[in-house]
Amino acid sequence: MTHSDTATLEDLIVCNGEVRSALAAGKPVVALESTIITHGMPFPRNVETARLVEADIRAEGAVPATIAVMDGRIMVGLDDADLDRLARAEDVMKCSRADLTFALATGIYGATTVAATMMAAHAAGLKVFATGGIGGVHRGAEESFDISADLDELARTPVCVVSAGAKALLDIPKTLEVLETRGVPVVAYGTEELPAFWSRASGLAAPYSLNSAEEIATLLKTRALFPGHGGVLIANPVPEADEIPQDEMSGYIDAAIRKATAQNIRGKDVTPFVLGAILELTDGRSLETNIALVRNNARLAARIAAALV
Repeated sequence: MTHSDTATLEDLIVCNGEVRSALAAGKPVVALESTIITHGMPFPRNVETARLVEADIRAEGAVPATIAVMDGRIMVGLDDADLDRLARAEDVMKCSRADLTFALATGIYGATTVAATMMAAHAAGLKVFATGGIGGVHRGAEESFDISADLDELARTPVCVVSAGAKALLDIPKTLEVLETRGVPVVAYGTEELPAFWSRASGLAAPYSLNSAEEIATLLKTRALFPGHGGVLIANPVPEADEIPQDEMSGYIDAAIRKATAQNIRGKDVTPFVLGAILELTDGRSLETNIALVRNNARLAARIAAALV
């Protein structure tokens, strides 16, 4: 689909009826990314998980808004038919900041990463976004310069991102340093230690800690008083019953990264390759943990969104 020379950003954003009504009424809305659907797991597990996450948000009194690029538009909130269509689609572009406008201009399907979802959510007026884990500084970045666009997006775009921390396959200490340099508050929820995605513990102290959605909402409202502020990262530990402990997980991660290095996997392909290798090494446990933490993050994000309004 092509766009006219007079098209505006608002012309490119399509909120479905449920999201549009919620925004108009001042009700809480939670943005969701779509790469977990297109690049995270096979059909039909992907659409089943997406619907579970949306149901979790509704159970907390908020409205879910899964974001994707379809038919030359940014779709904010997918109905059942669109969700199914995206889940079955092939050759979907994984869209970060650099890719979002390319997908829009060419009309190809695009699944949004953390960075692109933040862009779209902010443009649509959404303040809270739930995901699994953010991207960050990759191991060996001092040679590869492989640093996720998610970090710069958090520095520039005023959206609260609820995650289980940075993906544990990354260099988490360096990721924290970059976030500090960019002025992004990193707040652990209900713990003094930074969670590490599949694991509740990382061995790193969290820069800040808060214990309720209401406290987080107060932080967001205070930060919003300052012009040009960026986002806030909430690090929410995976439920204890679902975690893979750090000492066990580190062995799987190291083996998966060695495999990626041996096969010369680079750039954006590293994360999905390593996640796939970890899935095999853990006999599927990593996927179950991933689903549990995404649902846990969605529930907290819904409570934060409700506290904001």
